Amino acid sequence: MLENVNLKLELKREEYKKAMPALQRRLYDLEKACWDQGIPSAIVFEGWDASGKGGCISTLTGRLDPRGFKLHSVQPPRTYEQNYPWLWRFWLMVPNRGEMTIFDHSWYHHVLDERVEKAAPEQAWRKGFKDIVEFERMLADDGTVILKFWFHISRKEQKKRFRKIESDPLESWRVTEKDWTRHEQYDQFLEAAEEMLELTESEFAPWTIVEATSRWHARRRVFLTIIEALEKALGDAAPAAETAKAAAAHDAQLRKAMESIDHSENGEV
Repeated sequence: MLENVNLKLELKREEYKKAMPALQRRLYDLEKACWDQGIPSAIVFEGWDASGKGGCISTLTGRLDPRGFKLHSVQPPRTYEQNYPWLWRFWLMVPNRGEMTIFDHSWYHHVLDERVEKAAPEQAWRKGFKDIVEFERMLADDGTVILKFWFHISRKEQKKRFRKIESDPLESWRVTEKDWTRHEQYDQFLEAAEEMLELTESEFAPWTIVEATSRWHARRRVFLTIIEALEKALGDAAPAAETAKAAAAHDAQLRKAMESIDHSENGEV
């Protein structure tokens, strides 16, 4: 599956800058509509280290109303959490009515990282697939919109990104010895990810494989997928799109703001 993904897909930066303001504005409108209609959503980000998940999440949340979403950066379970059923801590994170919950890593840690790193016995992580499907089915049956993204890059691309980060004195701390160890285990993670995607794909909680070599393409792909899913969930309650004239005016303002942010990130005055 993943070996057949076209990782050469790309989007030019100028096209991205033109498209994103309208997508961000549309997602903001849908976030508010879901809040008003009491429709919860859970958005899961998984994928390779250095594949761009963090940057995409920042862009995703940049124009949302902070009162309407929560962001969980999921870490390995703490000691006391290991005394509960393994999905217990995730039940505490599910979205309230109308709320959007974003997961930077998730319950899939159990059947991916713990599997490859042998932190869980085979019987446990194999049972985890069934647990996950039942967990997601319960959320979906209760009205939660579930979207799951796998950010995919090649082993060669991951190594290239690690080297680039390490070359920056202010960013080199982000790449650790553990990251390189996981890079060496790329094939093992690939095999585990293939099985994970296959056994947890469902109509009510679909996976979207994001071709992430181009971060501009990846971000637009995520926005379009989320917008389509929320519009479908809202149905007739989905807000109407703005008129072309109003949209163009707003886009011009947002593009100017995005350019200012880009200049700041690049150290330009």
